[in-house]
Amino acid sequence: MRVDGRGDRELRPLKITRKWTKYAEGSVLIEMGDTRVLCNASVEDKVPPFLKGMGQGWVTAEYQMLPRATGTRNQRDVSKGKLNGRATEIQRLIGRSLRSTLDLTALGERTITLDCDVLQADGGTRTASITGAFIALHDACKCLMDEGMIERYPWSSWVAAISCGIVEGKELLDLCYEEDSICQMDMNVVMSEDGKIVEVQSTAEGYPVERQKFLKLLDLASEGIQNIISQIKEEIK
Repeated sequence: MRVDGRGDRELRPLKITRKWTKYAEGSVLIEMGDTRVLCNASVEDKVPPFLKGMGQGWVTAEYQMLPRATGTRNQRDVSKGKLNGRATEIQRLIGRSLRSTLDLTALGERTITLDCDVLQADGGTRTASITGAFIALHDACKCLMDEGMIERYPWSSWVAAISCGIVEGKELLDLCYEEDSICQMDMNVVMSEDGKIVEVQSTAEGYPVERQKFLKLLDLASEGIQNIISQIKEEIK
């Protein structure tokens, strides 16, 4: 029995609250079990210098774990004078994951920034951020379409992400913190709706893992992501 009573292939309860903040073009509070991430999408009529005059837009992300999102208070990056390495790596992952299935020319010369702030962490914050950011991006693009600023949605496929891992020899989907902290291998997977891999991050802890088990985890993640995308579509319709 898992610590929260779930089956091995069972996701934590997923809750999506759209329009969570008032001013952002797209705003989503995503909850995966006890992990809660606020994702805000902001649209600006400008692009980075390297894209000026090229007739295409840009999508980027920022990620931050807020103080007391965990059991002890962590310092804000501004008080340390620099962004920590983990946050930098995760926000780059979010940006890559969203751009992977986008036709940036559909945005025109605009930038959409996804701010992902972890309000409460219990494992899987980066994967929840990717999924929530995609929904916020969807809503921001709908806002642009409703205002006649773009003519079509820019993505070719829906995208979501999930974690999985091997804990005490078992392949488990959607790890909470207690499971993630003791796993023999953890994996974060980003996939499109049609099952294509966007990114896989995986690390063995303590000893190598057989190829067969790695592939089982990948299949488990794919099953979970398809489930998540189905729930997102039901929410958005």
